[in-house]
Amino acid sequence: MSADDDSLNEGVNKEQSLLEHLIELRDRLLHMVLAVLVLFLVLFPFSEEIFTVVAEPLLALMPEGTSMIATSVTSPFLVPFKLVLLLAVLLAVPYLLHQLWAFVAPGLYSHEKRLAAPLLISSVLLFYLGIAFAYFVVFPLLFAFFIAIAPEGVEVMTDISQYLDFIIAIFFAFGIAFEVPVATFLLILAGATTPEKMAKKRPYIIVGAFVVGMMLTPPDVISQSLLAVPMWALFEVGLIMSRIFIKPKELDESDPEFQFHDDGNPDNPDEADMDAMMDKMEAEEEENLQRPD
Repeated sequence: MSADDDSLNEGVNKEQSLLEHLIELRDRLLHMVLAVLVLFLVLFPFSEEIFTVVAEPLLALMPEGTSMIATSVTSPFLVPFKLVLLLAVLLAVPYLLHQLWAFVAPGLYSHEKRLAAPLLISSVLLFYLGIAFAYFVVFPLLFAFFIAIAPEGVEVMTDISQYLDFIIAIFFAFGIAFEVPVATFLLILAGATTPEKMAKKRPYIIVGAFVVGMMLTPPDVISQSLLAVPMWALFEVGLIMSRIFIKPKELDESDPEFQFHDDGNPDNPDEADMDAMMDKMEAEEEENLQRPD
């Protein structure tokens, strides 16, 4: 009965532990949603000003006397609504990651915690850096190119809904592309490759960066190059960081490959060790033969 009671208590404890984790996860998800909602409510009264700031790279280059247009009845409301909601999520990312980290961290080892925190912080900063690069560098060059090649007699009057979809795609493309150093660092840290092997594959990575730029950006050479070149540069940054912070793994004496190896010649066992092993094996074999069935 005592064994049955112990097993029953163990099952109840496991069920309670799982239920506690689910309750904690629910609470943290609610906090995350609440944080986004609060930021949205604070920012929504300024939705028109926010859209004007976001549209400034295009408005500054449009011909005099032209403006952006809304071709849908609901666009004047839905476009600022979507923009403010996206901005609220982006601004809440540090808090959202903090909630996820607080939920996951208790199950991690101390060395994993020391490594995960810098990677999370650098990922967020690089994502923001990619968005800033797209807004301040890519948009002015890209919109100037599109307006300059407009056929004569065609007035550039961009729809606000299509403009929002366009800039969201560009923001996420550059934000994700700027995570290349973190991805490179994690691949090398996991042992999937080494800095030397990655460096040898540099030509393929450069070609891959331009292929990714072609897939994630509009079909023009300027935007593709503006995405591919930073990806290449950030790949080099990831290699440098991995060479600085990731040390080659060294096997210790407890590793099976080092058993029965001496320090002078780790590739061959010592002759004395081999003789001792053979004598022990012969003694055990003789003892087994002499043992009655």
